[in-house]
Amino acid sequence: MYVGTLSFDLLLGDVHSLKEKRSVVRPIVAELQRKYAVSAAEVDHMDLHRRAVIGLALVSGDAAHLTDVLDRCERLVAARPEVELLSVRRRFHGEDD
Repeated sequence: MYVGTLSFDLLLGDVHSLKEKRSVVRPIVAELQRKYAVSAAEVDHMDLHRRAVIGLALVSGDAAHLTDVLDRCERLVAARPEVELLSVRRRFHGEDD
């Protein structure tokens, strides 16, 4: 069994309130969940309207599949024009951990 996690630190574009922030972050989280069947949520900077951290996790029996899905998730978030991807933290836990 393999577990992979990603943490995206995002700077949001033209956002002036927490309500506007939700309208940017929720669709990203929903798309990750729908397209890639990962568990995803906003996990930090919830009180700041121009910053967000989205975390996601995936469990797989195949390390190559896990890496492929995490790569696709990273590309999806990086391609969103309404956010600037400041950093990505990737963790991979395998059977030897």
